[in-house]
Amino acid sequence: MKKFLLVIFLISISSHIFSQDDLLDILDNETPENKTADIVIATFKGTRIINGHSIQNRKDKELEFIISHRFGRINLGFDELFGLDQSNIRFSLEYGLNDNLTAGFGRSSFEKTYDSFLKYSWIKQKIGENSFPFAVSLFGSVALKTIKDYDPADKRSFAESLFYVGQVLIARKVSPSFSFQITPTYVHRNTVRIDADPHDIFALGFGSRMKVSKRVSINGEYYYAFDESKSINVRNSLAFGVDIESGGHVFQIILSNAITMIEKSFITETTGNFFGGDIHLGFNISRTF
Repeated sequence: MKKFLLVIFLISISSHIFSQDDLLDILDNETPENKTADIVIATFKGTRIINGHSIQNRKDKELEFIISHRFGRINLGFDELFGLDQSNIRFSLEYGLNDNLTAGFGRSSFEKTYDSFLKYSWIKQKIGENSFPFAVSLFGSVALKTIKDYDPADKRSFAESLFYVGQVLIARKVSPSFSFQITPTYVHRNTVRIDADPHDIFALGFGSRMKVSKRVSINGEYYYAFDESKSINVRNSLAFGVDIESGGHVFQIILSNAITMIEKSFITETTGNFFGGDIHLGFNISRTF
């Protein structure tokens, strides 16, 4: 009798398992295959890697307020409180016209410069069946230098005070913890200090982000300029930073040989030797509404 009940129990279990398999087969056949690729997000935490732009955009109707600050060189010593007695500041507003297009406007105390830009997310990095390995954004900006010249004979017209920048931002999120970006850059200057200085400068930027915890990452950035001014001893821009996220804020602590924070300046006008101690402590603070 016990053997008979055991056989009945095993048969019922088997039929139940097979019926589940049949049901799963039916559901698989009736569910259409998802052939759409998933878009990779959060390649970088903020819209800046350090000084330069990342591929990140503001979302539709998001407004971001950014305060950027760079102090004087650390190697100025205790008399200048290691650069803290000097500073350069920039305020900016950036608005998401839609999920792919961001417009921004800023003002820097350095040379009393106004700047505006557009950044368009052209291609998304995707995973899945229709995957694509990189994200590509297009960036364009114009800057207006308004500081009055000390030499009255050296007066600039409005057009001569304009500077233009065009960039292609190419980035890849390799893993949840590591991302990198390559940034071909073109800078045009309507006026230069001396005739030997080039009006057009090409540069190549490199940036990376290494996530060390849920809210903290370490960033690096370097811009190599293929053309350079003859009137000043220009050096390539190098910077390291730490990103700290807190709610709607992203706080960046920065060490850089550039005291400026817009492309036309830190790519073409940086003179500090990072490894010689010409390091500027700085920060970026952003708040998204």
